This record gives sequence, C-alpha cells and structure tokens, in this order.
Amino acid sequence: MNFFKISTYMLCCLLLSCFEHKAQEPIVNIDYRHEMQQFVIELSEATKADDPNFIIIPQNGVQLVSKKCNSHKTPALDYLNAIDAVAQEDLFYGYPKFNQITPKADNTYLREYLDLAKEYGKQVLVTDYCYNPQLMKNSYQLNEENNYISFAASSRGLDRIPVYSVFNENSKDINVLTEAQNFLYLINYAEYSNKQDLIAELSFTNYDLIVMDLFFNNETFTSEEIKQLKKKKNGGDRLVIAYMSIGEAENYRFYWKDKWSSNYPNWLVEENPYWEGNFKVEYWNEDWKKIIYGSENAYLTKITNADFDGVYLDIIDGYQYFEAKE
Repeated sequence: MNFFKISTYMLCCLLLSCFEHKAQEPIVNIDYRHEMQQFVIELSEATKADDPNFIIIPQNGVQLVSKKCNSHKTPALDYLNAIDAVAQEDLFYGYPKFNQITPKADNTYLREYLDLAKEYGKQVLVTDYCYNPQLMKNSYQLNEENNYISFAASSRGLDRIPVYSVFNENSKDINVLTEAQNFLYLINYAEYSNKQDLIAELSFTNYDLIVMDLFFNNETFTSEEIKQLKKKKNGGDRLVIAYMSIGEAENYRFYWKDKWSSNYPNWLVEENPYWEGNFKVEYWNEDWKKIIYGSENAYLTKITNADFDGVYLDIIDGYQYFEAKE
C-alpha cells in the first residue's frame, strides 16, 4: 500500500470517527417553559434595577406562574416575583372564534392559573373579543366578579377605541397598577393618518391604563408625548404601558434586516402561518435577547427612554410551539 493510499485510508477513518462521535453526542434537552420564565425574569431585572416601579405584564402563557403544568399547581416563585401582573386573551369571549363564548372547560383551566397569580398579589388583565353590546356588558361583569381588570375589544386587530363608555370610569389618579379599574388595548394604528391625531384621541379618553405600541409608522413616541398621554381627559393620572413581542420576530420592526427574508439568522425558525410577517424565534438565543434588551439600541431601552410605565410582553406562550414539535 503506497503513501497516498495510506493517507487517504487514514483520513477516511478519521472523518468516519468524527462523524460517529458527533452522531453519538447527547442531544441537549431544552426546558422551553423554564427558558421563557428566565427570559421574563431577565427583562424584569434589567428594568427594575433602574426603576423598581417599572411594570412587567406577560400576556398569555399564564401556565408559567406554576412550576408544572398539571392539576397540582406549585407556584414558580422566581417568575411570580419578577412580574406585576398576568394578562390573558379570550378568557370569557373570543375563543375559538371572535364574538363567541369561550368554552367552560378552557375558561376554568385558565382561571386556575390566573387565580394562582392573584393569590401571590398579581393583578389580572383580561382582553375579551366581542362586538355584541350585550356580550361586552357580560364580559365586564364576569371579569369584575372575578376581580379581574378587563377590556372588551370590538376588533381582533386592536385597532380602534370603542365607542361605548369606559367601564368603571373614574377621575382618580392612577399611579400604581393596583389602582386601575379598566384599560384600553390599542396597538394597531392603521386607522390614524398621523401620530398627532392618535395622541389627541387617546388624550380624550378616561381609561386608567393604556396598552399601546411604541412605534407609529416606525417612529417612536417621545417621552413628552407619553407624558401627555398619562393624563386622562378628566384630569386624573393614568398609566401607559408599551406592547412588545418577545416570542416572535416581526418583519416590520426596526431590528429586522432585509437579508433575513432569504438568509435567516440561526435563531429565526419559521413564519407564523396565522400572522403574516411574524416569525417564531428561539427566544433563549443570546442574539435574540440582545435585540430585546441590554444595549442602547435594544427594544426595551427604546421603551424605557420614552418613559413608559411598563411593558406588556406578548407571545409568552411561544414555548408551547417548541414543546409541540418534540
């Protein structure tokens, strides 16, 4: 056997050995629930270090308030200590279809977790989706009976201020979340031609709390504009919270790069088939986390620079997507 043949033979053995070693390496299991809990905890620590009063509200994925997803609810204390409230969509109306009563079994299941959070001093915010006036009235009454703060959204797009009177309208100063008796959830500004019109209409309302998007046509609201919105029409103070998705990337956000449309970064998984332009992400990936917080250009930094009172974290239930693929 000549040298070339020996070298080739040895190289093939080496490559085969490396391949076999790689194939036999144990697959690292990811605890998707824990990773989302940790992500929220990190965001909380990053903001509350500078402002202990900054409000953290995760929406959906309410099962994260417990350590295990079973009938015996063991509270996840680290997670509960990091948040100020939990938010849930479609609790009484809107699931599986808009303007329909949510099945009792689903409602009961969710309320077990919501009430667990409430036991540990956390507020509960509920967004029901219905446009029938009687259903809206029922939604507010049912939520009030359970001591939840609620908003009956007349559009799934969250793109309009309802024409009906504000539920539990009041002129009190609302400076902490526990004082709020109602809220408005408005994150789609397609109906408004400019930022000034939107600010004027929001300023003309008496909601105790407004959940809104940081951006108007890719332009962030300024701290002066947010300060203006912190006054109700009747003169009382109110809270203004910024919406931010952390479980999906959105291709209309400031951080999105054109090249990602054809060359995904390694943490970008796939487009959500139900929401065009929204992409599932490996939210535990450090590159994604850097987009969300920890730098001068991070999403969360832009929110705090605009002097919002807190953040409304969406796609918290993103961990369920990965669990379902196992």
